[in-house]
Amino acid sequence: MSSSSGSGPTSRDSSTPIWRGIHHLALVTTDMDATTRFWHGVLGARLVVTLATDAFRHYFFEVAPGSTVAFFEYRDQPVERYAKPAGVPFPQASQFDHLSLGLADEDALHRLRDRLEAHGCEVTDVIDHGIMRSIYFTDPNGIALEASWWTLDATGRPADHADPRFFSDPEPVPAVAEIARAGTVESTPRTELVSEITRDLYKPGATG
Repeated sequence: MSSSSGSGPTSRDSSTPIWRGIHHLALVTTDMDATTRFWHGVLGARLVVTLATDAFRHYFFEVAPGSTVAFFEYRDQPVERYAKPAGVPFPQASQFDHLSLGLADEDALHRLRDRLEAHGCEVTDVIDHGIMRSIYFTDPNGIALEASWWTLDATGRPADHADPRFFSDPEPVPAVAEIARAGTVESTPRTELVSEITRDLYKPGATG
């Protein structure tokens, strides 16, 4: 039973953020074309945004309305590739870039920024990325976090590959042209389990 005084378990501080799930999880790839063919072509996570700068490509794949998995492909920057089984410690972490949590609107973004500052947490100013606005901060483990809201939501709508607001990479990987032309990719990459340790950990009857 909830308390009429407002102090029960269902009460909410007016400054508490109302999260809308994962805005995007930012990972790192060394091959954006293969990544596009896998995420769009194999997993069926629609390619909804292609961004590009002189330093990187940044593509977004829709996993639910409002929620995406995004990848960076850095230009002229060597990144050591590795394969890590889930749940197994590994000293490297170059696949992960940052986690962005979704908010509803600009007001929610400013309220979260105020809340972080009130708790003594360093946070950036609001950064306008065009299709989204974000703030950046860090958790106690050093994990890079972002909070974002879509000013122009690329998810939950038909993709318009001619709309430069969403598809702005001037030299997209070949898979993008195939998706724009046919709605799918013409080929997909074959993938493998990391190693025998994966089979041992997750075989029937194994724990963990």
